[in-house]
Amino acid sequence: MASATFPVSTNVPEDKIEEFVRRLRDAAGTNAGTNLESIILFGSSVSGDFHPGLSDLNVLCILRECSFAALQALSPVARWWEKQKQPPPLCMTRKELDRSTDVFTIELLDMQQHHRVLFGEDVVQGLRISMHVHRVQVEYELREKLILLRQQVLLASGNESRMWELLLHSVPSFGTLFRHALIALGDNSHAHRREAVEALAKRVALDSAAIQQVLDVREHKTDRKKIDINDISARYLAAIEKVAAAVDEALDSDASGRA
Repeated sequence: MASATFPVSTNVPEDKIEEFVRRLRDAAGTNAGTNLESIILFGSSVSGDFHPGLSDLNVLCILRECSFAALQALSPVARWWEKQKQPPPLCMTRKELDRSTDVFTIELLDMQQHHRVLFGEDVVQGLRISMHVHRVQVEYELREKLILLRQQVLLASGNESRMWELLLHSVPSFGTLFRHALIALGDNSHAHRREAVEALAKRVALDSAAIQQVLDVREHKTDRKKIDINDISARYLAAIEKVAAAVDEALDSDASGRA
């Protein structure tokens, strides 16, 4: 296996990753005509936010071609990976990756900053990502997910179990968006989700405790029975609203400065 681009967390199942890479290389062929160009590990397993049983092992596979036949060849490996309770790898060609920097800015910036090359070339480090487009995507994602969250609150309100399910399911995505909101506001120094939440709280004066408490419950550090679901839900929603507004104002300011 290739050396890590970033330090490896001791919680990450390295044996499982090595077996996946071996199977994938065998399935793609090992001769000069192999369809596999690169395998990249990304996400919480390389950012320091990995929690066994909660976090996924996310993999990007760069293929020379992604035809139906090419995907069929890798399908047995993907099914084996699924049995390990992991999501199937993302499959793209090198050209598709290069042409996606204007639509997947959050995902590719994350990948660029935190990844490990498991096989082949480092295809993400040299990607050129527009930070203006990134700010637009951050606001869009925050607004969209906030509206969807409100929809679900309408259905979950009054049902404590369902409300907890909503908070616990949404907090990883909002944690990522909070970190990218901080980047959009000019601070790229916080790699970990919790650190970014606290730094953002100081910057836009939001209540970070609600986000941290939901993370604590998700990571089994706190018993949710000790927390008032209506109180934490109200503060959680308000924190997200405040971050979305802060990014929106930053975008308006940026647009005014360039006008």
